[in-house]
Amino acid sequence: MKKSLVLIAIVSLMFLGIAASRPPADTHKNLKVLPKNISHDDLDKVMDEWKEALGVKCNFCHAAQKENPRKLDFASDEKPEKNVAREMYRMTGRINKKFFDYKKTAENPDPPVGCMTCHHGKPHPEGPQHAEQKKESTN
Repeated sequence: MKKSLVLIAIVSLMFLGIAASRPPADTHKNLKVLPKNISHDDLDKVMDEWKEALGVKCNFCHAAQKENPRKLDFASDEKPEKNVAREMYRMTGRINKKFFDYKKTAENPDPPVGCMTCHHGKPHPEGPQHAEQKKESTN
C-alpha cells in the first residue's frame, strides 16, 4: 500500500512538473502584423530594433495599464502610434517585395528598407516637408 502511494505521488509530481514547464499558449495578445507564434525573444528583438530606429521607449507606442499606470498594456490599441507602426511595417514589407524582390534567408536576413531608412533614430522621419518647415522657422 505504501509503495502504491509513493508511486502515485511521484507520477503526480512528474505530471505537475511537465505542465508547469510547458510555455503558456498565446502569451502575446493582439498581434496583427507579426506572426502569432513569434517567440518572446524574437518579439523583443523586433521591438528593440523599432525603438532604436525611432529613438523612443516602449511607451511611445504602448499605453499605460488602467489599473497600474507604471506598467504598459502591450495589447491595447489606445495609442495611435501603435497602428501607425503597424502600417509602416506593412508599407516597408510591400516596398521590399515590390522594388527589391526581398525574401528573408539565412544569408540575407535584413531587408533593404526598414524603419531606420527614414527615421534615422528620430520618432518622426524628416522628409522634404519637415526640412522646409525648419528652414521657415529659422528665418
